[in-house]
Amino acid sequence: MAPRAIWKGVLKVAELTCPVALYTAASTAERISFHTLNRKTGNRVQRQFVDEVTGKPVEHDDQVKGYDRGDGDYIVLEPEEIAAAIPESDKTLDVSTFLPCDEIDDVFLDRPYYIAPSSQIASEAFELIRETMAEQKCAALARTVIFRRMRSILIRSHGKGLIGTTLNFDYEVRSAEDAFSDVPKMKIQAEMLDLAKHIIETKAGEFDPKAFDDRYEAALAELVKAKIEGRKLKPKKLPAPAKVVDLMEALRQSAKGTGKAPAAAKSSTRKAAAKPRGKTGQEAERRKAS
Repeated sequence: MAPRAIWKGVLKVAELTCPVALYTAASTAERISFHTLNRKTGNRVQRQFVDEVTGKPVEHDDQVKGYDRGDGDYIVLEPEEIAAAIPESDKTLDVSTFLPCDEIDDVFLDRPYYIAPSSQIASEAFELIRETMAEQKCAALARTVIFRRMRSILIRSHGKGLIGTTLNFDYEVRSAEDAFSDVPKMKIQAEMLDLAKHIIETKAGEFDPKAFDDRYEAALAELVKAKIEGRKLKPKKLPAPAKVVDLMEALRQSAKGTGKAPAAAKSSTRKAAAKPRGKTGQEAERRKAS
């Protein structure tokens, strides 16, 4: 069954136009979902909006949006006022800028959507845009209205089609400087860096999304299955947290676990073995000389 488009319009690059459709690229629809029930009756519970002062339910037609100016002083916004203020969609994905694919910080990326031609007639123009962007290794910035909000979208070539990712607005992205302000600046020893690099190199691989399992979802599925079959699940014991006393020792143990010791660590070990230290070392040298 073909996916349902969440948006249809025109991709516009200068005077070149191409009818396209947007499809949801990531969805949570397959996750296990629950209903809230009345434990006593087993019936589903309905949600109601209740007046916080009178305690009485408020009908849908009597519910309006309100902006709190402070101390419970609200400005009431009627539905028609909000509708008039929201920009109308002209159904045009208008490209304003082309830029390198890695130009935008990942923190601005929001939700991905597949972009495909919406008709056979549009296929040639679509392929021209996709192929050119792939060869130039560039992305496009465009704007349009999606779900009643004006959104900026980053468009990149993706297989046989394009992928458009909505971008967070600048005011939505929190300051990285604030988040990292308490991180102290440390000077790392060269041996520590060698060990850490070695661990990373031995664990190098490729991204495979199928290798990542959703343990929470799997646990819920097993729980539901057990309840249906009338079984009881045994609680799983969590592994004891590892106690890291010394960073250097932790790195060395990790490097041993990879099966090979890094060259820098090997050479330093050989040097230590070749040069005995202290009185024992001096006696060994004297015996060798005699």
